Amino acid sequence: MKSMTKDWLKSAQGDLLLIKTIIDKEELTHLSAFHAQQAIEKVFKAVVEEYELGFIKTHSLETLYNKVKSFITITNVETLIILDQLYIDARYPGEYGLLPHGKPTLTEALEFNTFAVEIFVLSKK
Repeated sequence: MKSMTKDWLKSAQGDLLLIKTIIDKEELTHLSAFHAQQAIEKVFKAVVEEYELGFIKTHSLETLYNKVKSFITITNVETLIILDQLYIDARYPGEYGLLPHGKPTLTEALEFNTFAVEIFVLSKK
């Protein structure tokens, strides 16, 4: 495995570890969801790096997944689209308009975390 690939995966693992620390805090669900998005983005970028798929400057999980899907297969692309909505909004204060219905619930944050962990595990295969 390439050094840069390892660096991307190490960074993704950091996001997953942070989620573990805050996942049960309802007031931080938007941050849990944001870090799930970040972990997945970094895993996809690790795959891009490892298989030399070319430089891609984007934060869109859907765009990145389209680039890596021959190397990592997921079944729930809809969740990628939902998490794409979180990238910018989770980083700024305000009304937390992260999802169409507002701030993620604890259940949604847990689902996003599980999804991110599954993708991280798939990247190791």
